[in-house]
Amino acid sequence: MNAQSSPQVGQLVRILKGKDAGEVAVVINVVDSRFVYIADGDKRKFDVPKKKSILHLEPLPIVSSEVVNSLNESGRVTNGKLRFAVTKFLKSTDKSANEKGD
Repeated sequence: MNAQSSPQVGQLVRILKGKDAGEVAVVINVVDSRFVYIADGDKRKFDVPKKKSILHLEPLPIVSSEVVNSLNESGRVTNGKLRFAVTKFLKSTDKSANEKGD
């Protein structure tokens, strides 16, 4: 696996394997070339992130600048910011699915 496909901090990923499969989360720490810690601010809080193999994640083409800036400034990020990043992404991809709730 090359360096390009390795997720970076602040990047959104879709979980492919495990009980959270199909969920979207944010990479909050890169352990090494094989593992990252992810959190979504909701079920998976920043203080108890999930260690996942990058083989079980699909990196999405979005990096949350709010998460990156917060981690760079203070070394942590609020669960609200994680939720916001995930929600913003889901809203941008699910516009057509949400229109039926009129």
